[in-house]
Amino acid sequence: MTAADAARQILTRLHEVMASRLHAQGKLDRVVDTIGQSLDSEVCSIYLLREGMLELFATRGLNQSAVHVTRMAIGEGLTGTIAANVETLNLAEAKAHPDFQYRPETGEDKFHSFAGVPIVYRERAVGVLCVQHVEPRRYEDVEIEALQTTAMVLSELIANADLVDEEDAAGLSSEQSGPQTVNGLTLVSGLAMGQAVYHQPRIQIDQVMADDIEAERQRVYRAFDRMREQIDNMASQAEFGVGGEHEEVLQTYKMFAYDEGWSRRINEAIDSGLTAEAAIERVQQRTRMRMREIDDPLLADRMHDLEDLSNRLLRIVSGQLGTAASQGLRRDTILIARNLGPAELLEYDRRRLKGVILEEGSLTAHVVIVARAMGVPVLGQARGIRGLVRDGDAILLDAGAATATIRPTASTAEAFETRFAKSKERQAAYAALRDVEPFTRCGTRIQVMMNAGLRDDMSALAMTGADGVGLFRTEFQFLVSATLPQREKQLRLYRDVLDAAGDKPVIFRTVDIGGDKAVPYLQSEESQFDENPAMGWRALRMALEREGLLKVQARALLEASAGRELNVMFPMVSEPWEFDQARAVFEDQLAYLRKQKRLLPDAIRYGAMLEVPALAETLDILLPRLSFLSVGTNDLTQFLFAADRANPKLAQRYDWLSPAIIRFLRRVSQGTVGSGVDLGVCGEMGGRRLEALALLGIGFQRLSITPAAVGPIKELVRKVDLKELTEAMTGWLSDPETNLREALQAWANERAIETD
Repeated sequence: MTAADAARQILTRLHEVMASRLHAQGKLDRVVDTIGQSLDSEVCSIYLLREGMLELFATRGLNQSAVHVTRMAIGEGLTGTIAANVETLNLAEAKAHPDFQYRPETGEDKFHSFAGVPIVYRERAVGVLCVQHVEPRRYEDVEIEALQTTAMVLSELIANADLVDEEDAAGLSSEQSGPQTVNGLTLVSGLAMGQAVYHQPRIQIDQVMADDIEAERQRVYRAFDRMREQIDNMASQAEFGVGGEHEEVLQTYKMFAYDEGWSRRINEAIDSGLTAEAAIERVQQRTRMRMREIDDPLLADRMHDLEDLSNRLLRIVSGQLGTAASQGLRRDTILIARNLGPAELLEYDRRRLKGVILEEGSLTAHVVIVARAMGVPVLGQARGIRGLVRDGDAILLDAGAATATIRPTASTAEAFETRFAKSKERQAAYAALRDVEPFTRCGTRIQVMMNAGLRDDMSALAMTGADGVGLFRTEFQFLVSATLPQREKQLRLYRDVLDAAGDKPVIFRTVDIGGDKAVPYLQSEESQFDENPAMGWRALRMALEREGLLKVQARALLEASAGRELNVMFPMVSEPWEFDQARAVFEDQLAYLRKQKRLLPDAIRYGAMLEVPALAETLDILLPRLSFLSVGTNDLTQFLFAADRANPKLAQRYDWLSPAIIRFLRRVSQGTVGSGVDLGVCGEMGGRRLEALALLGIGFQRLSITPAAVGPIKELVRKVDLKELTEAMTGWLSDPETNLREALQAWANERAIETD
């Protein structure tokens, strides 16, 4: 039996139940019998949310005396976990789950298997539908999908029969009246103030079961045609220029709009007896379930794009086309959404859109690329934000600190406004340093360069007065593409970047994908078993194994640099032979182009990133082959401390000013003295003022940092006497008992040098 057949069978019986003259309780009693019989399950139970607790409302198979007696809090037991997470559970052995709780009054001790789905109303779980079986077994996908379809029908019955308290259905609480602080993940840094506006008013599905299946199918077909037309128009009207990464994001987005598998699943849901709206919602719920199960961040982001399109299709088919973008923003706005697709963000008026808060979202999401180009701060993973914010609430967003304050007090708002104004003043002061060269007080010229990864990032080069691009991350183009970027596309990007840089140098880092930056078109069996992706099959390791990948990139970089200097850097070099192999790929492509009598780069400078601590032990062997060396502080730190920087529990476990890090970096710095190799740092460490002081004090004279940090670091450099700072650092590092952070901070305070 297919999922559609099973669901259709249950829906036919449910239609009879709902059409009957039974009262609401009687209908629920009949529903659990119907589902239990259809799925051949000994137990079927319905729990509903009443006064903030999940109450057993109807059951087949458990003790009837437990009905309206057994109650659980949200998050309590398996049922409470389903409601709290709005997710499905399917367990062969319920007692093995860490959240399992035994309720003796129900008589459920003899049942082993358990499956449950949330009953969702207005995007909130207002109940749980679950089944149990004596024999330990996982329920089949067809059974789970039938349960999920049934839960949709139940939500309509529950709403019409007033079985759930209005406060519970709306999710209102006392928290919605006072100030609240929400924490999240910084996706795009920045400060913003505005009023909350929901990106998408919730579409209420008034009818779940279809009267005419063929008519519903035709409605979906027409909606698909209209949605695809909208996406095509958006892709052609993107404001970021032809051939940019944003265009590639939209092309990937467009690919989903034309995906036959997606439309087929919606058709199958209609076949089961659902209306067009309910079918789209049903498939969307399945997508959300899959998103929670996906560990691969890139694939999860692709699923978010599909969710974005589902929302668009649902609005079209229901005739409820209004979004905050289409209605127009009338005030300074902080946009609130579960998630946001790149195309939807482009629809907003940038003069009014001040910030975005997402309940989900990740650093690799396509919308982040677009938001960064728009200059809009974004806070992601703000769990429960939509349950705390009402439309029109005042919000103070500090995306850099990963916090948002909702309905702030007058004093909090005043303090934020003062800070916001000072931030603007500082930015203006830093902007005034654009054309000022960063010399220390003792006359040493420090190179302050910027990191980039997008064509649009290059505009910051002129705005900040950075000395060049010390790290151009070439992998962004690979991450936003549905397929491996062709040589012509890569060549065009690299040439545009060099044109934008003019006579300032650009250091291109060869592609660093794999690990936690996986792309589906380059998956390998080995990478799927990486228990620690950061230390797995990624970066240069992948590029050397997939030599065709590096060859294409080498040719594109060489051709783009014709008549200019090419600076190329290899990431995650562990031993000198890896550098030699990578360089050989470039030299082979150079020989080929020379044989073809093609215009060549005037010069090629090869460099390596020191991220793997092992490379420091063979640095004396590698240095004669290098033109420059860049220390990647982000990966180096996590490798030295064996602390995964993606793990929030470990994020604060290591300190960039720990003697372990600074002594290691000083040893690297001292090892390059007299070698003629240009030494620098690229990473967040160099963009933090106190940490930058430490780097200057141990011999680093090239920093490549985020564009926003260029001005502040330039100002810092001009206040430093290197001889004095170096002597102080030498003294502190010789005494292991010294708290280096405190000592350096006190040193800076005495000299009126502001730190972060």
